[in-house]
Amino acid sequence: MTRISTEAPIATLINVFTVQPDQQRALADLLAQATEEVMQHLPGFISANIHTSTDGTKVTNYAQWRSAEDFHAMLGNPVAREHMQRAAELAERYEPHLYTVESVHQR
Repeated sequence: MTRISTEAPIATLINVFTVQPDQQRALADLLAQATEEVMQHLPGFISANIHTSTDGTKVTNYAQWRSAEDFHAMLGNPVAREHMQRAAELAERYEPHLYTVESVHQR
């Protein structure tokens, strides 16, 4: 389960894909399928959340990995790379970055 905390020493991937509205559902489904079939079974995977923008032009993958090293090891996995290549083909642009949580605010 996703837990957002400044105390958790994890690597957070936020990847924002820009898509044509007619490709948004296909990309979101592909990312969900890749997570279920591949990513969640790799060492260091914690969670993934797929978000779609209401205007149809963005898909965002918010994923947590135990460490940056685990994330980078996933990038070298041939099956994971195949899914990532298919996602890249559906998108006009994608912007993956690793983040740390700086603050959390709740009411």
